[in-house]
Amino acid sequence: MKLEIILPLIAYLLLVAGLSVYAMRQRSEGNFLTEYFLGSRSMGGFVLAMTLTTTYISASSFIGGPGAAYKYGLGWVLLSMVQVPAVWLSLGILGKKFAILARRYNAVTLNDTLYARYRSPLLVWFASLSLLIAFIGAMTVQFIGGARLLETAAGIPYDTGLLIFGGTIALYTAFGGFRASVLNDAMQGLVMLAGTFLLLFAVIHAAGGMHSAVHKLQQIDPQLVSPEGVDNILSPTFLASFSVLVCFGVIGLPHTAVRCISYKDSKAVHRGIVLGTIVVTVLMFGMHLAGALGRAVMPDLAIPDQVIPTLMIRVLPPVAAGIFLAAPMAAIMSTINAQLLQSSATIVKDLFLRLRPQHMDNEPLLKKMSGAITLILGLLLLLAAWNPPEMIIWLNLLAFGGLEAVFLWPLVLGLYWEKANATGALSSMIIGAGCYTLLASLSLQPWGFHPIVPSLLLSLIAFAIGNRFGHDAAPAAQAVPPV
Repeated sequence: MKLEIILPLIAYLLLVAGLSVYAMRQRSEGNFLTEYFLGSRSMGGFVLAMTLTTTYISASSFIGGPGAAYKYGLGWVLLSMVQVPAVWLSLGILGKKFAILARRYNAVTLNDTLYARYRSPLLVWFASLSLLIAFIGAMTVQFIGGARLLETAAGIPYDTGLLIFGGTIALYTAFGGFRASVLNDAMQGLVMLAGTFLLLFAVIHAAGGMHSAVHKLQQIDPQLVSPEGVDNILSPTFLASFSVLVCFGVIGLPHTAVRCISYKDSKAVHRGIVLGTIVVTVLMFGMHLAGALGRAVMPDLAIPDQVIPTLMIRVLPPVAAGIFLAAPMAAIMSTINAQLLQSSATIVKDLFLRLRPQHMDNEPLLKKMSGAITLILGLLLLLAAWNPPEMIIWLNLLAFGGLEAVFLWPLVLGLYWEKANATGALSSMIIGAGCYTLLASLSLQPWGFHPIVPSLLLSLIAFAIGNRFGHDAAPAAQAVPPV
């Protein structure tokens, strides 16, 4: 083990623990579920921008994405920039309308808002199970990324790193709740920005400057500096598919959508859009460029996902590498805690309380259940991550696409189409999930498009057809006055 790298990491984890303890003490009085899962809807613009950005940017962006850029070249850096509008789309399209609906019916989860809009228990059950299945895959990816990072950069064996990393996240998320999650997200966003600048400049310096780095890439393989990438992977259909999957489709991701119902006011939304877009741009460009240029420094890596942790050791002094190690760790931890909380909220609020509504006001029981379920889920994910695949980006994109295929149209059309009903929404969910699962499992790409494109197209058609056979939902009783 490398103590110079491990000591700064230990300091970082202690800071995370300290913020979680602070968040526990700052919990406001009132409804426990709203506080534990939404932080009493009190986020300002800066915290909103950071939590939305860090929730979206994950192991795939700090480990898998740079690994793909290392393998396919500078074209993948350009491809990664299609993600820049993600925060603007999420807050711009969902933002105020979504928050008004959530406040009107005191919704705590995404499925709460779907039930308030469509009044269909069957739809909520299908959405809840789909969310849990997809999140298991998505969170497993994050656990793998964290353990692989510790293994490569700090010399900690994979299984030991998995226990340290996963145990830390499970504990601080279980006991700190949403407030601890977003406070850590704000701090982690700043760490990610500092770490990105530090690593990128160090990689360029180690490669002998930008011109020298690009020249070395061209000598290794001319396709590394071409827009199409190695093996011409970046075709127009791939670009269109990727744009749908990691940009437009992000609107339908539950763990980012729930951030859109937890902010304080309109000023927070406007500030969050500007700051969040800037942060996404810097992080995406910086990390993917570092991964691509890393090929000029280390041309023979067997596992592309190891490029960032290996570069840390190669181009940074040990203490600086230990400090930078916190940046990808922050990206991974912020995504896991968001998904872990959303999974716990789904089990407690959408499933248990829907079956046992008499326990809605039993706060001692809900406190014990929420913390215990969050902790147990975290520990179960450790087992799921024990035998990792070689490149995690494809597993992460698979989970992303599954969530988008289920939630995108019911969420967006539920907000903007007054006549949308439960039959249309449920038809869209079933067709989207079925089509995506079939195409992805058989590795089919109709006309060269990623499965998410035909899945979203067919789910939209299913929504329109199903909507003709359904009836408008009876309005739900308002829990609080609209704001």
